[in-house]
Amino acid sequence: MEEVRLVKFLVLIQARCGSSRLPNKVLKDICGKTDLQWVIERVKRSKNIDEVMVITSIEKNNLPLIQKCVELDTRVFVGSENDVLDRYYQAAKLIKPEYVIRITADCPLFDWNYLDMAIEQIEPDTDYMGELTVSFPDGLDLEIIKYTALEKAWEEAKLASEREHVTQYIIKHPELFKHQNFECPIEGISNLRWTLDEDEDYELISEIYQHFVASKGMEDFTTEDVLGLIKEKPELLNINSKFARNEGLMKSLENDYVVS
Repeated sequence: MEEVRLVKFLVLIQARCGSSRLPNKVLKDICGKTDLQWVIERVKRSKNIDEVMVITSIEKNNLPLIQKCVELDTRVFVGSENDVLDRYYQAAKLIKPEYVIRITADCPLFDWNYLDMAIEQIEPDTDYMGELTVSFPDGLDLEIIKYTALEKAWEEAKLASEREHVTQYIIKHPELFKHQNFECPIEGISNLRWTLDEDEDYELISEIYQHFVASKGMEDFTTEDVLGLIKEKPELLNINSKFARNEGLMKSLENDYVVS
């Protein structure tokens, strides 16, 4: 008899405190709440997801992060520090959903509307849905992976970059997995940087939250709202424009090796 999965869409938010470029970034205060809390709250605005879980690593410095999840009544899973693919798979295996949605905790401008859009667009035979052609601002990232595809990647991925960056094996093997591109409905904004990885990123994101949350009491601001603010204040783009996209992935690929 085929196994019945009660959870169809499980969101796993990847988070840790050990960032080398911006330590403890997920616990940084943004208008009275931590970055992590904002990400969780914005993800939970989705009308199509079934469950949200934060997944972190066994390092002691993640204890405050775990405590924050407890305070927020959000499930948290603790797994491998460097083998993030294993962390995802072991967390997902507890629930065995039909799909795992990957979101990183350094995206406090995450837009739940795009998550709902992606879920509504995914085709039944798709193994992986993500931004295969760059079209979203850096910081609106999301990926949807069929649980069976995640399991296959966990079994077969051998390179360190594939273990650290979770979906690299799936992306690199379209002959094994059915891909579906998720395209941003707004053209010409892929150059924007809305992720939290540097001090300058924190400065920009704080300015945006100050405008919407502190000044207007507007916690449910969307991508369109942020673009409107940038149109009014284009100088905001200069705050963090010097940083390249996906620096962590590029570094992993340069120093790649086969894991034992």
